[in-house]
Amino acid sequence: MKFIFITLLALTLFSCQNSTDKEKENLAAEPETEAVSSSAERININFWNRLAKLKGKSFQGEVLEAPEGDDFRGKKLVMHVLDVKKDTIYIPFNVGDNLSRTWILTKTDKGIQLKHDHRKVDGSEDEVTMYGGVTPNTGFDGLAMFPADQETVDFATNLWWITVDEKQFTYNLRRIGSPVKFSIGFDLESPIDTPQPSWGWENYVVE
Repeated sequence: MKFIFITLLALTLFSCQNSTDKEKENLAAEPETEAVSSSAERININFWNRLAKLKGKSFQGEVLEAPEGDDFRGKKLVMHVLDVKKDTIYIPFNVGDNLSRTWILTKTDKGIQLKHDHRKVDGSEDEVTMYGGVTPNTGFDGLAMFPADQETVDFATNLWWITVDEKQFTYNLRRIGSPVKFSIGFDLESPIDTPQPSWGWENYVVE
């Protein structure tokens, strides 16, 4: 009888310990689950998918608004949605014969990040490159805003935004505290031939 009592006591203690361990595991896992959920909620999938559908296509644009005498005026403006990966979209942006620019959009744990990749003719990085920002919220299906991030100290007052619908893609810049505003619109209803690759991207292979 004594042996049975000791056995039952041991099983009860083991069961309680096992239950406590599981509760600790569940509690430890909860914050991680919440973080993943919070991260996912920062990405507007509909906005992302609108851009993703343009993969491989190129479009000509025009200056909608820019300061007087801006270098972009009067030049052929072309965007090419070079590639769309699970978490990254590459969009070269040509201004006349200047093939130095590529917009890079990336899904991060904070939101969608916009970076400006600038290269020299030889493909090396420009002195000013990889500046940009991250969406502070989900935005809308056809609009995402990118306030300058902490790394973009020299562009701290910049606010970029992109709009996209069935007819038009626009790239926009506003310098807070300044009258400077820049906007380019691209006609998505009239695709054009694929342009030359951006400098430094000549050997990029689309999978």
